Amino acid sequence: MFGRNRMLSVIPTLFLLCSLSGWADLSEIVDGKIEQVATGFQFTEGPVWHPDGYLLFSDIPANRIIKWTAVNTFEVFREPSDNSNGLALDMKGRLIACETGKRRVSRTRKDGTIVTLAEKFEGKRLNSPNDLVIRSDGTIYFSDPDFGTPKGEKDLTFQGVYRISPDRKLFLEAREGFEKPNGLALSPDEKTLYVDDSHTGLIQAFDVQPDGSLKNGRVFAEIPAKGLDGAKVDSKGNLYVTAANGISVFNPSGKLLGIIQIPEVPSNLAFGDPDFKTLYITAQKSLYRMRMKNEGFRPVSAKIKESGSGEVR
Repeated sequence: MFGRNRMLSVIPTLFLLCSLSGWADLSEIVDGKIEQVATGFQFTEGPVWHPDGYLLFSDIPANRIIKWTAVNTFEVFREPSDNSNGLALDMKGRLIACETGKRRVSRTRKDGTIVTLAEKFEGKRLNSPNDLVIRSDGTIYFSDPDFGTPKGEKDLTFQGVYRISPDRKLFLEAREGFEKPNGLALSPDEKTLYVDDSHTGLIQAFDVQPDGSLKNGRVFAEIPAKGLDGAKVDSKGNLYVTAANGISVFNPSGKLLGIIQIPEVPSNLAFGDPDFKTLYITAQKSLYRMRMKNEGFRPVSAKIKESGSGEVR
């Protein structure tokens, strides 16, 4: 089931310069340089940094999850991946994946066993779980657009945002105003959940209640370029959203600070490295990275080492 230690042949590193729209504001966030770590993949998505010093990301059409280490080696971490998209780690270091192939959210146990966390809502199959974020108490939020859902096999009449509680109960949290819900991110204080919509170009914000439920949905910002995809926040609460025109960066008040444009259309992103100041970007056939001045917000997985909960596998 797992292709451990099977090395991949990828095109070597290439250094590039990125273009910054709104430089006056973004100069306080990025250093203006971007590095193409490797290329030659089919379609990269869902990066997540493990505190043991490696990056995991999906290569969706190739049906595998790739592991990249700081010494610039690539290997297959899981194959088949059931066409995984968004990835995250829980407090025990277990990999949580949105799988478009099996239309579910899964957890990979340390022994490699894969278990289903969510695949049906009220007896009907989910559309195509796309992206996810995990709260510090173990609550999982995920988006469910219908990208890749086979014709004639769509059971649900809507595309929404769901919550999986720590006791593995599934709740529909939002459906109004969404056409293709996609990337999700939690604010550093975990009191706000951001959800972007690939079709409308809108980013919505929700108040997160103590029990994990969502209230007071409202428009936070809009990206006219459409094609919104992955989202992350830094430690200062700035929101980074990938879209057809690059990576848009908003401050916590919804003001657009600027747009980072890279050579390929970005799909998703994640902060990583020991200081959490490197932004890893999946984009079409490549993986990029760039150094940031702000530390990224450390998600629940960053506490794995502190708790001694073990590794992903």
